[in-house]
Amino acid sequence: MVGRIVRWVVGLVFAAAWWWAVLRLALGQGAGVLEGAVVAGGWGLSLLPVHCVPKGRADGAVRAGRWVAAWRVGGVTRASPHPRSGEVSDPS
Repeated sequence: MVGRIVRWVVGLVFAAAWWWAVLRLALGQGAGVLEGAVVAGGWGLSLLPVHCVPKGRADGAVRAGRWVAAWRVGGVTRASPHPRSGEVSDPS
């Protein structure tokens, strides 16, 4: 319970500091680099995905060894196993 309260208080403090910086940039004449950095940082954090789940529990998740198994098949990925013109390829 205490951890939840601490998280809320910290979140509210950061939100208040962000709004202070936004309003100071928009309305104040003395805004500087610090306010700009706080606003840009808060906006950048808003772009992070916060509703994430582990890959194993996600809907439509690809199982862990799928790509490894596909590469081990081998001959499936080759475009043409035989020379088309009947010639042999020149070793380089």
